[in-house]
Amino acid sequence: MDALMLDGNAVAGLLQEVFAVEMTTALGTCGNCGATDAVGAIHVYRGAGTVMRCPHCDTVLMTIVEDDTRVLIGFQGVRTLQVTT
Repeated sequence: MDALMLDGNAVAGLLQEVFAVEMTTALGTCGNCGATDAVGAIHVYRGAGTVMRCPHCDTVLMTIVEDDTRVLIGFQGVRTLQVTT
């Protein structure tokens, strides 16, 4: 793992606030390579925002940017996201 990279568990609290369910066990499918993994297994990079990448092909799956009043989430590389309620 890269020193700046974390796993999907690093954004579990933020995702749970937004989705109101446990997200580390949600299954995401990469729109590029088709791999399916738990959100807790994806690669997370933090900087000005948060970038989540596929652990298999490094495609950007999701981006999260927060300010004082909003959370902006992009799902540009996610084909499907399966959440258990």
